[in-house]
Amino acid sequence: MIKDKNLKTYSTSDVVNYYQYLQQLQPAEETIIKLLKNELPTMRMLDLGVGGGRTTKHFFPLVKEYIGVDYSVDMIEASKERLSQSYPSLKLRVGDARNLSQFEDNSCDFILFSFNGLDYISHEDRLKALQEISRVGKSGGYFFFSSHHLHAIEKVFNWQHHLSLNPFKTYVNLIMFAFLRGFNASISYETIQQNNYAILRDESHNFRLRTYYIRPSEQIKQLQPLFKDIKVYSWKTGLELTTDNDMMSCSDMWLYYLCRIK
Repeated sequence: MIKDKNLKTYSTSDVVNYYQYLQQLQPAEETIIKLLKNELPTMRMLDLGVGGGRTTKHFFPLVKEYIGVDYSVDMIEASKERLSQSYPSLKLRVGDARNLSQFEDNSCDFILFSFNGLDYISHEDRLKALQEISRVGKSGGYFFFSSHHLHAIEKVFNWQHHLSLNPFKTYVNLIMFAFLRGFNASISYETIQQNNYAILRDESHNFRLRTYYIRPSEQIKQLQPLFKDIKVYSWKTGLELTTDNDMMSCSDMWLYYLCRIK
């Protein structure tokens, strides 16, 4: 199953070490801090997929209560070892977004699921995770997460996209294209064009992860039964994408979504 293969990857020493060294917020995450700066001091925050604690040092000092959760035991243990001295009261727990039974209904004001953590489970489990996040979040509370952008990867599956006036660049691009196609032999450019989401093996951690890509319009449809006031942001610029054309033409490999819980 996709969840087992991805969890195995996230538990390997090289991947755990990689996430331990990540420190900086992404531009869209900086945007959310600015947008919520007046509300954060009153909030109980749930940081899902906390990984190596990249977001911890940025959000922990700003919120009333902070809880970090990851489904990889190895990630949580490594983060505790690295962060416990700096943040003695820090709460880090092993947990799974598909089953947040350790948290009561309506108990969190702000839920973050950064670095595309939602994209490493199956489609059915993704919908289950959204249900759980909605249950745990307070009505009117915020959910902020990132997800891979199918429009962007669609272009990458078109071999013509990799041609360049620079012969060496074209060569390198086509080599990477060959790897991508080889790891996704059953998925064609035409297949992606015809679907609203796809699970692919991309370059992440040497093609070991199965990654969920989705069109923004479809992601908004997934959210609408449970969430409202949905906004979309470029991860590279942190700017809001306000029209369908903005979202479709954006070349970012993932986008951020901000919404409020119904």
